[in-house]
Amino acid sequence: MSKIGKINIKIPEKIKVVMAGNALNIEGPLGKKTLSIDTRVFDLDIKEGKEISIKPKKINEDTKRLWGMNRSLVNNAILGVNSGYEKTLELTGVGYRASLKGKQLNLQLGYSHDINFDIPEGIKIAVEKQTLVKIQGMDKQLVGMIASKIKAFRPPEPYKGKGIKEIGQYILRKEGKKK
Repeated sequence: MSKIGKINIKIPEKIKVVMAGNALNIEGPLGKKTLSIDTRVFDLDIKEGKEISIKPKKINEDTKRLWGMNRSLVNNAILGVNSGYEKTLELTGVGYRASLKGKQLNLQLGYSHDINFDIPEGIKIAVEKQTLVKIQGMDKQLVGMIASKIKAFRPPEPYKGKGIKEIGQYILRKEGKKK
């Protein structure tokens, strides 16, 4: 039995959930999201628009693995259209700064050139200070992917801690050379 899959998903009041064939349409204040669910493997029960339960039609090793994942995908979509997801990145280093130029994020990261990152649809990026970048969106996977792409431009190094990291991320620090 899947521990996560057994838990029912509560639907907030502002959210509409409709099952149409294999597609689960979720509509909320931040937008619409459509998930495709394999109805040959799973039964999806929407109880009075307040709760969703997902159960496999027959339990075997493959459906046990997919059960919790499908429940998490539905839950993340409901949370995304209701409140959205957010990640905050911090730029650490002398001269490291970020700014918005139209639909691009301009990053100065100590290279000989600036890095211009195109902001995709469905993502809002805000630069609060020159060293804080806030990424917001309703798709959890897309927000995390954009954050990791931006972090990959200059990963934090272990000696001085310079680079791009998430707020609260621990950087393993090393001691420098000794005489």
